Parts: sequence; structure tokens; C-alpha cells
Amino acid sequence: MSRKFSLTAQNRLIISGLLLSTALIVFIAIFAVFNIQKMLKQGYQSFGEGISRTLAIESIEQIKNLSTADAVKSLKSHSELLLAGHNDIVLIEYRDNEGNILYSTKNISDNKVKKPAITVSSPLIIPGSNDVYGSVTVGLSGNVVSKITSTARISLLFVFTVVWFVFALVILINTYLITRELKMLQSGVKKISTGQFGYKLESGEVSSEVQELFKAFNDMSNRLHIYEEQNIDRIMLERNKFESVLMSIANGVVVCDDNDNVVLINNHAQDLLEVTEEQLLNTKIQNYIDTSENYCFKAKIEEFKDTPLDIIEKKPIEFTINVDNRVIKSVMSPMFTGNRDYVGYIIVLIDMTKEAEMDKMRSDFISNVSHELRTPVTVLRSYIDTLYNYGNEFDYDTQKEFIGTINQEIIRLQSMVNDILDFSRMESNAPMEKSLNNILEVVEDCVRQVSILAKDRQIKISVSKDDDIPDFMFNYNGIQRALTNFLSNAIKYSPDDSTIDINIRNLRDTNEVEVTVTDRGCGIAPEHLKKIFDRFYRVENNVHSVKGTGLGLHLVKTTIEKYHNGRIYVNSEVGKGSTFGFILPAGIETDAEKVI
Repeated sequence: MSRKFSLTAQNRLIISGLLLSTALIVFIAIFAVFNIQKMLKQGYQSFGEGISRTLAIESIEQIKNLSTADAVKSLKSHSELLLAGHNDIVLIEYRDNEGNILYSTKNISDNKVKKPAITVSSPLIIPGSNDVYGSVTVGLSGNVVSKITSTARISLLFVFTVVWFVFALVILINTYLITRELKMLQSGVKKISTGQFGYKLESGEVSSEVQELFKAFNDMSNRLHIYEEQNIDRIMLERNKFESVLMSIANGVVVCDDNDNVVLINNHAQDLLEVTEEQLLNTKIQNYIDTSENYCFKAKIEEFKDTPLDIIEKKPIEFTINVDNRVIKSVMSPMFTGNRDYVGYIIVLIDMTKEAEMDKMRSDFISNVSHELRTPVTVLRSYIDTLYNYGNEFDYDTQKEFIGTINQEIIRLQSMVNDILDFSRMESNAPMEKSLNNILEVVEDCVRQVSILAKDRQIKISVSKDDDIPDFMFNYNGIQRALTNFLSNAIKYSPDDSTIDINIRNLRDTNEVEVTVTDRGCGIAPEHLKKIFDRFYRVENNVHSVKGTGLGLHLVKTTIEKYHNGRIYVNSEVGKGSTFGFILPAGIETDAEKVI
């Protein structure tokens, strides 16, 4: 492919100057040659006139006393001598006063000049009188003039050519020097533009005018260097502060430039995306692959680029990705400088796993509650309708069995409704009054409440306690409900003919009271232990599929930790059983501590 050649303004100016100077020199040379030639002709003309007058005087002196024949011979002899001794004279012709030719050198056979360049005539005047004898004509060849003119022309051409070359050389040298200085300045400007502040130009071999420019440039470069040194610490401090803030943000943050290269990623984003900084930094964010081997950012970035910035600035793009069972909400927004120049975009990553799980749990809770409420209501309606319509046909034992079933379903229904009401009350931070109570009484009441359930499955409940358990401040109903929940779950998950142990200890060193419930059931898998106290969470296994709302243990945790400043825990081993326990402070609280 041919490259189009273009002249700069400087090159055009130089070429124009050379052309103008060439034209001027040529004009002067032609004018000088023309004037020299003209002056030579004038001088040559005067030279011919002088020869003609001299020849006229000499000739009249020779022939003034001679006859015509002798005069002609004398003129001939004199003319031939003159022609032989002077190469520039090519013609001598004598005429009488009537114009007749007395003698002419035209008739000489060896005279090769046919036509003289200049002819000059002078009269032959007889001395002592004014009588004109005739005239003499002298013809000059003009060879001298031609040689002088040619020599002058060549000399002038040579001189002007030398002058032109010298002039052109001076211009080119001057141009080279100026261009060299400009290139030095251009190189310095480029270094400054790349951040090499403090760079200096050497001004020792430049013109005085350019030295001032170089000094000004060096002064500017030095000032920029000083300014850079003064501000680099502040800039780095601001950058470090920005990165520190970014790294400490609870959400994940990924910053990309306008070429989609990752330029910054905070620690939380690395954890969420399960990558290291080295793996993602300076790479294309579109190339990130999630645990399902999907390019989870690629399509959304294309959508981002296809959307006008003014629209996407007001309404950032939101989407969800999944990384190793995590649900991550992503929000993509453009970034601008203070001058509103687009420089890239930022992706904020929000871990929505817990919220997603809670939504699922909440949905399951509503479904479970609806199902669990419908079951006792259906049973109650069926049994009550049967007793109402056919009660007279049943014997006493059958009626008692029906009423017993109705009573169990009512208790079950009441328990679920109480769980829901307690959950709502605790979520709204309703107060829980405390009073001075004895924990042993709570344990006895709880054992008494679940004794029927334990008896039906031949489960024995064993209670062991320290002798010096003190009375302390707690909400009787709240702790009773918590312990009842522990015992109910232990009975549900324990095998028949097993034992449930209740242990009450006085922790004297910390002034606390600990209550534990240990069963010998199927146990709880380790992956469930961390979530066992979460709301709506229920453990389903191959041994039992327990009915309920999934709120019981969450209410226990809230009661113990939020309202009593205690601690709750669970230890379990699959196949060997579980131990649920809580620890309560046994100090006497003030009135201000009675209400949350």
C-alpha cells in the first residue's frame, strides 16, 4: 500500500525560499550578462571608430601627393599589412569622394570572413584643408566581443551557481539546526508527557534564542518535578485510603476499566468469587467462570455496553449469579471522572445466600404451617362431627378415646399457634418480664408436662442436680417453654425404652446455672448443627420426618440469648444421640434489666 507524501509547513517554506532565491539569482545573472554584452558592443563600436579614424589619417598622409594609381597601390599595401597584423579587422574599403571603390579587401582570396559584425566609416580629409578625398570603411569581426561575452557569461554563471549552492547550503544547514533543536524539544515534551518530570535539555550547542526556550522548558520540568514530589505522598495517601475503604466494605467490589480489565478487587469479592487477586487482576471479567462453568458476567456486560450511559447511571443493571451454592446479587454501575469522562464500571457483589435460604424457609414455613394447621383442624372437625351426630351410638370407652384424640390435637394446635405468636412477639422486641424463680420448679413442671408422651413410648426421664442451685431472675414461662421444647424434641427423636437425662449444674466460678437435656436418639449430622437454631429450619432424615413449624429451637435461642443474656449450645453425634443445653446468669438483675 502506497504511503501518501505530505509536506509540512516548514518544508514548504524552505522549498519556496529556494525557488524564490533561484529565480532571483537567475534574473540577476541574465540582467548582468545582458548589460555586459551591451557595454562590450558599445566599447567595441568605439574601438572600431577609433581604428577607422586612425586609418583615415594614416592613409591620407600616405596618398596625399601620389597619383591615383600609386595611391591605390599604397592603400593596398598598407591594408594588407594591417589585415595581417590585426586578426579582428576583416574588412578595409576605400572610396573616393564620389563613392567609387578605390580598393577593398573583399577581393582577397584568403579572407574567409564574408560579413563583418561591425562596420565603421571615417572620411579621408586632406590635411591643411577641408577637402574630402573620400572615405575609409573598417569592418570588425566581433570575435573579441563574442569571446569576452562568452567568458563573462560562463564566469557569471559559475559565480551565481556557487552563490546559489552556498545560499542553499546555508538554508539547509540552518534548517537542520533548527529541526534538530525542535526535535530535542519534542523529545523533552514527550518525556514530560510520560511522567518523567525533572528531565532537562542540554542547551550548550543551540542558538541563543533557543537557549532561552530550553531554559524555560527546564524550569517548567523542574517545577513539575517538585510539584510531583510534593503531591505524590498525598496522592498515594488518598489512593491507599480509597483502597482501604474499598477493602473494608462488607460487600464484594470489582472495579474494571473501559477495556473490561479488572483493576481492583477487594477481599470479600475474592471470597465470594472463590478466586485470588492474582487470578482475576488484569484479566477480562467476561472470562470469569462460575462453579457451573458458565460465563456468568459475559451477557450482562454486553447488555451494559449496549445501554446508554445516562440510562444505566440512573438504573444500574442487577443480576444474580451462583458460586458454590452461594446466591450472589450483582449490581453493575458506570464510573466517571470529575469531568464526566467514562473510565469503566464497578460491580458490587452482595451475598444473598442467607436471604435466599430464609425466603425458602419462609416459603416452606408457610406451606408447613398451612399443612400442620389443616391437619389438626381436619381431625378436630371430623371427630367432633362424628361425636355430635353419632355420639349416642358409641360406648363410654370409645367416646373417651375420641375426646382424648381431640384433646391431643387441640394441644398440638395450641402449641403451633403459641410458637407463631411467640415468634411474632419476639420479632417485634416485645418486653419479657423477669422475676425471682427456682429453676428446679421449672424442670419439674416440664417433666410433668411431657410425662404422658414419654410414657406412651416407655421412655424414662432422669433428673440430676447440684444441691446448691440458687434462685435467680428469669421469665418463668419463657424458660419453661424452652426446656419443654428440648424435652419434646428428645422424646420425638429417642428410640422406645430409652432414657433422657436432665442435668442441672451450678457454675460457681461464673455465677451461672446450666441445664442440659441428653437423649440417645439418631443424632444430628454436622452440616445441620450450625443452622439448627435458625428460624424455619427443620432437620429431615431417614429415621424421622418430624412435623412442626421449624420455629421451636429458634424461639429457644431468642429467649435464652436475647432476653436472658445467656448461651445456648448443642452437641451431637450421629447414631449416638444429642445434648441440648443452655446457660443462664444467676445474678440478681436490677429493674432496668427486666425489659429488653
